Amino acid sequence: MAPDRPTQADVEELILGGEPRFTAEELAQETGTTLGEARRIWRALGFPEYDPGAVAFTEADAVALALVRRVVDDDVLDLDTAINLTRALGQTMSRLADWDVATLGPRIDPGVGGEDGAQQRMASAMRLINEVGGSFEHLILYAWRRHLAAALARAEALASSDDETTTDVTVGFADLVAFTALSNEIGEIRIGDLVEIFESRCHDVVSSQRGRVIKSLGDSVLFVVDDPIRALDIAEGIITVIGRDPRMPDVRIGLASGPVAMRMGDVFGPAVNMAARLTGVARRNRTIIDEATAALLPEDSFECRRLPARPLRGFGLVEPIAVRRL
Repeated sequence: MAPDRPTQADVEELILGGEPRFTAEELAQETGTTLGEARRIWRALGFPEYDPGAVAFTEADAVALALVRRVVDDDVLDLDTAINLTRALGQTMSRLADWDVATLGPRIDPGVGGEDGAQQRMASAMRLINEVGGSFEHLILYAWRRHLAAALARAEALASSDDETTTDVTVGFADLVAFTALSNEIGEIRIGDLVEIFESRCHDVVSSQRGRVIKSLGDSVLFVVDDPIRALDIAEGIITVIGRDPRMPDVRIGLASGPVAMRMGDVFGPAVNMAARLTGVARRNRTIIDEATAALLPEDSFECRRLPARPLRGFGLVEPIAVRRL
């Protein structure tokens, strides 16, 4: 049961499943790891190091560390690979946790101020955690399994191709126009709401066309899709839900096609850089493409028009291409 006058420590204990019991040295001894290995795993998860003598680790920390240790001891993975997977998990969960708190924060009773208000907020937070925590833990595992299945399918497709290191895709880069100036005008809260709307709408459009959002950078979204026609559908969809909404800024989009390397959830290659550079020279609520993308479009369905050449950093003089459906 929740205490009558809960504190921040009570909320943390509820989330972590227990109170701190171990120092760093005791945690290492408990789990059969060296202190150095324990510190590497802890840093990989994205957490700061504690004073060696501080009692800061829970039973759940010991279980998690022991799991990593067991995978290494059973020769399933070497330590460096396990650390790499742990780092990916830590970075993903860190962003997810920030997102969760920002989303659920408004549902926490703000209290009345002072010590009583703080306790009221803590009690409200504990109720919310009890109500949604368990369900969302299951949802996290479900989503991870679904994405893992999709990632394995992509990896298998890559392995069966002539080049196992890269895959051919169309890369899209959508960018909000004059975002910096706008953010200086409307304040932090409104700009945060605007970015959330931009990212969520872009995700919906990209997913509906079987594309994949690689990352969001506040005022821009990077996505990939294996079909240039669907890439244009995505671009048109983003312009519709963002650029043609009078409450939102204008948007501009660049598309480029070619081989990319996929590493650590990101994509790398000239097509990625080209898409970003094209976005910088696109007109408001317009899409421009590179020559490689134009070559993949059926001539009986699309009209491509070369625009005046302009310098693009890293590519020299380039003729962007405007495209429209016939």
